[in-house]
Amino acid sequence: MNHPIPPPLLMSRLDVERIEALLELPIAEGIDTSALEAELERAEVVEPGQMPDDVITMNTTARFRDETNGEEHELTLVYPRDADGSPDKVSILAPIGSALLGLHVGDSIEWPLPGGRTARLQVLSVRNPPEANGEAHR
Repeated sequence: MNHPIPPPLLMSRLDVERIEALLELPIAEGIDTSALEAELERAEVVEPGQMPDDVITMNTTARFRDETNGEEHELTLVYPRDADGSPDKVSILAPIGSALLGLHVGDSIEWPLPGGRTARLQVLSVRNPPEANGEAHR
């Protein structure tokens, strides 16, 4: 079974530093963060002010389409403290959260589903990137 090559990732230095610090905290204990750590390792890291506004960063809202059934979803990528259980927020420590971080509009990823199936998710748009609004501290 050949796996598609994952799309290139672009991440803000500030996001990477905060996520690396988060991984050192007790909240990350007992969670398999190996996929997130691998994403951090392979990402191209840039200064927050250099982030294009079509990349999923922390605290951005991304709209994406499930290419297997055409359904569209919108998620905001948040730190665990902001994941309040609402269906439109996803923690960076959740597998889908770590999979979305750093993707560009137009990128697609394979996403495993229960029962051995996979979905193919394509990023349609990105709203409210903190870097574009001069709010890289969020």
